[in-house]
Amino acid sequence: MSFHEIRFPSDLSFGALGGPERRTHIVSLVSGHEERNSPWAHSRRRYDAGLGLRSLDDIDVLLAFFEARHGRLHGFRWKDWADYKSCAASAVVSASDQQIGLGDGATTDFQLIKTYVSGDSTYQRDISKPVLGSVLVSVDNVPVVEGADYAIDNSTGVVSFGNAPASGAVIAAGFEFDVPVRFDNDAILVSMETFQAGQVPDVPVVELRV
Repeated sequence: MSFHEIRFPSDLSFGALGGPERRTHIVSLVSGHEERNSPWAHSRRRYDAGLGLRSLDDIDVLLAFFEARHGRLHGFRWKDWADYKSCAASAVVSASDQQIGLGDGATTDFQLIKTYVSGDSTYQRDISKPVLGSVLVSVDNVPVVEGADYAIDNSTGVVSFGNAPASGAVIAAGFEFDVPVRFDNDAILVSMETFQAGQVPDVPVVELRV
């Protein structure tokens, strides 16, 4: 899969509409009860980039970005303004935001994850596109230093330690992140007349499995 490690202009994604999507199969039984199951272990996000366009210059930026990605051919990064931090939107990222693993004395690589909690239920989402320079890591609540103690692959979200953390050590991280996406259409239809009248083009964007 071809992926360009470039972010869609964040000032244009700021006004976009979108969020997570699930796929659930529901069978209604004769008794009135339902059987529900899902073929998806993970949600998939969809957005409409057209809603972030506010000026003719914005359209120029969009068209240049679209052409450089060759439509649907190449993936890219997307900032989801509703969900782009390891912590609450109003909080500051810290090295203890998310537990990403437990040391066993042998494992050196840990995937960044974000855990969503509601009551007794949780959902763990792999984070594959952290923002460069935003990742903070701690071991047993003690901050460690990037470069000296660990390295971060910003294209996969994998934290690699030079020395394996001790058995039972809590590995935690804080970060900002992007969503890997692609355009979901090979055409962008823009009418200057309707755009100036307030009607924006549809520019669907869909999350990639990476």
